[in-house]
Amino acid sequence: MGCFMFGDSGISGGLPCDITVVVEGVNFHLHKFPLVSRCGKLDRELEASQDIRKQSSTMFLKSFPGGPDTFLIAAKFCYGLRIDLTPRNIIIIYCAAYYLEMTDQYGDDNLLSRCDGFLHKNILRSWKDCIVALQNSKHIISFAEKLQIIDKCLNAVSTMVCTDPSLFGWPMMMYGKLQSPGGSILWNGINTGARIRSAESDWWYEDVSYLCIDLFVKLVKTMQARGIRPKSIAGAIMHYTKKFLPGLERWQDGHSGKTRTVASFSLTPVTVDQNALLESIAKLLPEKRGRSYCRFLLGILRTALILDVSEACKDSLEKRVGIQLELASLDGLLIPTYKDCDTLYDTDCVLRIIQHFVSSERSVPAFSPSSDIEASPSSEPLRKVAKLVDDYIAEVASDVNLKADKFRALAEALPEDSRFFHDGLYRALDVYFKALYWLSDTEKEQLCNIIDYQKLSIDACAHASQNERLPLRVVLQVLFFEQLHLRTALAGCLHVVEQPGDRPTDPNATQNAFVGRIVQRDGWVSVVRENRGLKGDMERMKSRVQELEEEFSKIKQEMRKVSKSSSSLSSPRLVSWRIGCNLLPRSSNACKDVVKVVQSSSISRVLVDRPQSSRELRHRKNLSLFQ
Repeated sequence: MGCFMFGDSGISGGLPCDITVVVEGVNFHLHKFPLVSRCGKLDRELEASQDIRKQSSTMFLKSFPGGPDTFLIAAKFCYGLRIDLTPRNIIIIYCAAYYLEMTDQYGDDNLLSRCDGFLHKNILRSWKDCIVALQNSKHIISFAEKLQIIDKCLNAVSTMVCTDPSLFGWPMMMYGKLQSPGGSILWNGINTGARIRSAESDWWYEDVSYLCIDLFVKLVKTMQARGIRPKSIAGAIMHYTKKFLPGLERWQDGHSGKTRTVASFSLTPVTVDQNALLESIAKLLPEKRGRSYCRFLLGILRTALILDVSEACKDSLEKRVGIQLELASLDGLLIPTYKDCDTLYDTDCVLRIIQHFVSSERSVPAFSPSSDIEASPSSEPLRKVAKLVDDYIAEVASDVNLKADKFRALAEALPEDSRFFHDGLYRALDVYFKALYWLSDTEKEQLCNIIDYQKLSIDACAHASQNERLPLRVVLQVLFFEQLHLRTALAGCLHVVEQPGDRPTDPNATQNAFVGRIVQRDGWVSVVRENRGLKGDMERMKSRVQELEEEFSKIKQEMRKVSKSSSSLSSPRLVSWRIGCNLLPRSSNACKDVVKVVQSSSISRVLVDRPQSSRELRHRKNLSLFQ
């Protein structure tokens, strides 16, 4: 237990101490007269306890602001000793003077009035002194708020934030160069005359980051009430959060800028509770949109999942990300699983973010294919989110622990009209089937139902038709719609390129022009060119087929002639005509006639087998016929 004695110092003429003041276990042996002449609280309590006439009294000061060190300064002032008021102790001494009721009623220029004058004449007019005073008041914030000291300092800081710092004549540390009070750059203490081209709007971010979280929250609310731009406030919040949450700097596009602060600052960064910081920051975040801001929100959300903050805080961050999900990036959404789970990525968190986005877009009218080809501004974010979600599903699909129902839930989280093409979903399914090769065809077919085959591009159809990982039934459906794609491309898209002055008059021409604009907008121009070449090849093939058909018909006619001639050669009349005789009518002696003919034919066959002269052959034939 400490002990301080003022009586032995000779200040009171060697009079013995007659009062002991106890502050947080520390005893101060003092004299009643100097104290009661300056402190209304001590005078009133001693008079009420009737101990003022006693030779020795003991008084306990509970919850004294600033503790024993501050009371020692107040006691010195009562004894007429010199005290120094500085930005570091002004708020604490101010509160101690108010606690002891050291008003002008107990002496002119008492400690309370002296502190009030120093606060208004020195502290509230200086940016640096305001920041220093606020940082050193973190232990007595509640007491100082009753005296409105904190509000006065915060209002002063908010006012100076809106002002060019060069107008205040402060030496600022920017870009590694010291500046003169007028803003000129100093070199070895010599004014070079060079000035900074423009004052940076973020010059105060680093300075306010020295405040504790409670004071920083109060400062942000004061700035919002004074109408300071949300962009500047958001920048200060991002800077403060990044300073006390390691790992967030990579979520600010890798450039945080150089630290800008008052040159004469020598403050020690405060220690904060990260969970309390996240809870407070989540409530402070303004309604702001931007790619860097969305990336920052995803970084905070990732940290919140690591620290396992309250569900309300996580839900608030997820909603803020979902509102501007079209500005997010794929690497920002790839949030690892920080809890006991089999999957690599936290798909549940991303699914909730998508659902928040869909709920915020419900008021937007759905896109209709029959409407104008130019997408409405409200549908453009939906297209971007659809592509982002497809890329995310394809990235997490390689995880063998990802369940099929989670895959389906992610794919079906967006409305049906959010995707022009389902190529991204097909790619994700292909990755999933490659990773989970043991899935049965039935399970694969159930997952393939999320794809609209009519929305597959020609390239996707060509790949799917040769994909061995797809079930046979799915491949057949893809082949069917691939034929429809080719038919549509040949029948419609090849005829939509017209002159600028041409106007289609019939409905078919109008529909073809509509399809042609879709093709040109969605990057199918190369496909159209390929189809033009394909049409030329088909025309040439068609003419060649006609030629082959004509040749084939001629060959068929020749074959008919040959077959007729062969059938005629085998008839009896032709045989008899060739051998020079006529067939006799059939009668009862038909058998004899047949025998004669057979005999004659056998004789002629013998004659043919034996080589003879043509004259002898004719002579033999005549003999055989007339026998």
